[in-house]
Amino acid sequence: MSEILIHTDAGVTTLTINRLEKKNSFTAAMYAACADALDAAQSDSTVRTVVIQGHATVFSAGNDIGDFQRAPVSREGAPVFRFLRAIATFPKPLVAAVCGPAVGIGTTLLFHCDLVVAGDNAAFSMPFVNLGLCPEAGSSLLVPQMMGYHRAAEALLLGDPFLAEAALEVGLVNRIVPPAEANAEAQMLARKLAAKPLESLMETKRLLKKVNLPQVLERIDEEALSFGRMLQQPAAKQAFAAFMEKRKPVF
Repeated sequence: MSEILIHTDAGVTTLTINRLEKKNSFTAAMYAACADALDAAQSDSTVRTVVIQGHATVFSAGNDIGDFQRAPVSREGAPVFRFLRAIATFPKPLVAAVCGPAVGIGTTLLFHCDLVVAGDNAAFSMPFVNLGLCPEAGSSLLVPQMMGYHRAAEALLLGDPFLAEAALEVGLVNRIVPPAEANAEAQMLARKLAAKPLESLMETKRLLKKVNLPQVLERIDEEALSFGRMLQQPAAKQAFAAFMEKRKPVF
């Protein structure tokens, strides 16, 4: 069974992260599938909006560390960076439904979505420093813009989880619902958007993102260079080894 399920109906393309046995952690193949799906949705004039969703118990545990170790990330052409640029530049509305843990990319991809529905069990975290790494997906720019510097520093330097109510307070999510209702709520919003004129949706989104987008893309590239370099450093290797061995890292 595919680990990214893709379904299009009534102008809405839905990407469902479908790797529950691994807590919906992302592999290179999953990033590639998401990037391809976004490219297809962008070029398909019948698609008005895209929904990204997981399971009622987990959105995503982030990157699959074992997959990272087997296939080290290189900036040029790597599926993860294809996906990041695709989601950052996607011109149609993006809606997300997030329940349970949303770790790393599971949180940072949300900064590129236009509407986010959270289950009341959602827990967001960006623990890059704890893995000997740095932020990705433009989050070093977007998180302080949304949260303010000190909250951003707390989220990115400590990497501790913050819950749905805190995400609502800082504007990362639009509404909170019971987990069993999150995907349906996101679909409702997507269909509401899909009933509107596509040109108006796209032009409004373009204007909303016009000032920030060049800086976001520049920051994604800058973070990618640092991220790739730091993956090869002793701290990341120690953190990954500790994760695989289920022990605390010693930095």
